[in-house]
Amino acid sequence: MSDILQKINNGFVFSDGAMGTELQKAGLKPGELPERMNVHSPEVVTGVHKSYLDAGSQIITTNTFGANGLKYKDEELQDVVTAAIDNARQAISTGDYGEDKYVALDIGPTGMLLEPLGNLGFEEAVEAFAKTVRAAGDKSDIILIETMNDCLETKAAVLAAKENSKLPIFVTCTFDEHMKMMTGADPAAMTAMLEGLGVSVIGANCSLGPEQMVPVVRKFYERASVPVMLSPNAGLPRMENGNTFYDVSPEIFAEEMVGIAKAGARILGGCCGTTPEHIRAMRRAVTEMAGEALPVEEKDLTVVSSYTHAVTFGDLPVLIGERINPTGKKKFKQALRDNDLDYIISQGTEQQEAGAHVLDVNVGLPEIDEPKLMTDTVKALQAVCDLPLQIDTTDPEAMEKALRIYNGKPMINSVNGKQEVMDMVFPLAARYGGVVVGLTIDEDGIPEDAEGRVRIAEKIYREAARYGIQKRDIVIDPLAMTVSTDDHAGRVTLESVKRITDELGGKTSLGVSNISFGLPDRGVMNQTFFLMAMMSGLSAGIINPRSQELMKAWHAFAALTGRDENCSSYISYASEHPTEMTLKVSGNTGTPGGDNGGSPGSPDGGTAGNAGNTDGAVKAEDPLIHAVEKGLKERARAAAGEMLGTGADPLELIDKKLIPALDSVGKGFEKGTLFLPQLLMSAEAASAAFAAVREHMGSSGEDSGSKGKVVLATVKGDIHDIGKNIVRALLENYGFTVTDLGKDVAPEKVLEAVRDTGAPLVGLSA
Repeated sequence: MSDILQKINNGFVFSDGAMGTELQKAGLKPGELPERMNVHSPEVVTGVHKSYLDAGSQIITTNTFGANGLKYKDEELQDVVTAAIDNARQAISTGDYGEDKYVALDIGPTGMLLEPLGNLGFEEAVEAFAKTVRAAGDKSDIILIETMNDCLETKAAVLAAKENSKLPIFVTCTFDEHMKMMTGADPAAMTAMLEGLGVSVIGANCSLGPEQMVPVVRKFYERASVPVMLSPNAGLPRMENGNTFYDVSPEIFAEEMVGIAKAGARILGGCCGTTPEHIRAMRRAVTEMAGEALPVEEKDLTVVSSYTHAVTFGDLPVLIGERINPTGKKKFKQALRDNDLDYIISQGTEQQEAGAHVLDVNVGLPEIDEPKLMTDTVKALQAVCDLPLQIDTTDPEAMEKALRIYNGKPMINSVNGKQEVMDMVFPLAARYGGVVVGLTIDEDGIPEDAEGRVRIAEKIYREAARYGIQKRDIVIDPLAMTVSTDDHAGRVTLESVKRITDELGGKTSLGVSNISFGLPDRGVMNQTFFLMAMMSGLSAGIINPRSQELMKAWHAFAALTGRDENCSSYISYASEHPTEMTLKVSGNTGTPGGDNGGSPGSPDGGTAGNAGNTDGAVKAEDPLIHAVEKGLKERARAAAGEMLGTGADPLELIDKKLIPALDSVGKGFEKGTLFLPQLLMSAEAASAAFAAVREHMGSSGEDSGSKGKVVLATVKGDIHDIGKNIVRALLENYGFTVTDLGKDVAPEKVLEAVRDTGAPLVGLSA
């Protein structure tokens, strides 16, 4: 453990406050890149650092927030970063502060959205951050990745730090008043991913004022086994006479930061609008309550996550959808051969609507390029579906590529007791994070008794520990073997589940339907076995969520064991699915990202339970609206083409199908039940449908119905174009003709575009 981590574990540690607003006071010009002041005005930057040191800051963050390989060329980036660290060291050396001081290499977001939502490739983002880390070398004490507002970009930055440095990594993200990041992640999801990646400290910065951030800190502390950090703004900014002001005074800031400390934060600092006076007052107030610091302790939670939410293994068995798998599925195999991602995605969205918590993803066929198809499938699924995924493959290359680009903390299916398999899987799990499924097989095969399977489980735990993987990140699958060939198969599996749960304190999963291969009326057998396994302590079942028998068994188990208050979820599900043997999927299409009559135990407020929604039949009858709302681009294009081919009026299709679908998605976004990824993918799907309309109307009608012309640009000196791109997509889908000039655009070029197009409206992003 490094010195700084030991200090944090022993008490409170204080970071500094805002850099940007202090540099503005010292002469930073509008549009000037602040990092260049490290080189041409080092005395100014050093003076800001020293003012925070004098105020009691123990961690000083370098003036490198925007210094990355996308904004600076290599030579200048090296100069800027080196000078920034030198300035921080120089400030520390100028005073006798009587305690250790630490320099944190500050890394902020790129300001661009990653694919598939934006144009920045994942590896491009990793390399942009890596250039900053390499430029710093080992000259800092900490790498602080801060103000992150996208889960995937955060992962890119962490991988860049891990792969180019051995320094402790601190990560803080930005959250809104609903405790959500820009692309939808909550603190539970970020805790799962970041702890899986092995960061040393997690938390939040910027966002709101300290009072509004107390719930965020509480949620982080509730979930995290590492220290929590918070650096809030001095309230929200307001403009007066062209100047920016923040309403939270140093005295109020200090008082509210005491509440933050009591909620569980160990590292405390400030962000926008905070000054040395804020930090001085905060340190004085928090130091007085040093004995009240909440302990940093292991939470022992088994958690996977998507880019929006976490799924925790615990009170109720997690439902893992099994349908994205070619085994025994002729149509799915053909979809894999044809690279039909739309069909694969549809299997995911249908399972989400049916109530799955996690989706198993297996695309392995001998004749295909599995590494490529696995990564393409993971990206495509995560673009339209916010459930965590289980990466299911025996191909090490496919596994690593999928884990690297996965947006969250996945399940990894699977490892087993064979040494060569553990040697292959565990290093990947340690590097990228994940919950590993461990099958009770070794070099001698599958033990015939529970004792042998428990013994292999213990072996898997021991070997995982050698790689730093804790028991909480292992789920043991003691294997359900068919009872048609072995009378004792069911009993042995159930006994294994119970012993692993009770004796080893482990989590378990089973492929439920394996038990009934070769038997008639398999649904009854699967349902009964599933109930018996849950009563034995099963933590997760790999099932078909479109099976009424299995879903009713799960809901009944929840009600019978007191986990479904007033049996409300059971009643809701049974009411929606009155038949005994079939599942009418069209009546079960919950809003993606919402919580529509969710199943009890839908982990951490996720999107698992959508059984209570009754508007699905309408969506199923209108494939175009459904495709746009789900973000299925190719299906939207095909549906629009089919409707136009059968005589639909193009303008009526726009007004009565596409616009209402976009309105529905927009309302979900406003309510916080849908997030930016779903909004953008729906916009993409609508764009594909609009393209079909334009093709049908022909070149003469291409501009028909345009609501007006708009020029958009990101201003000179700025490459942050997230907001502009969102506005462009939505304006185009609502019928406006948009001229997008891109980023880093000079004012003269904007004026030229206005003259050329005659646009009455200009949108500038900065």
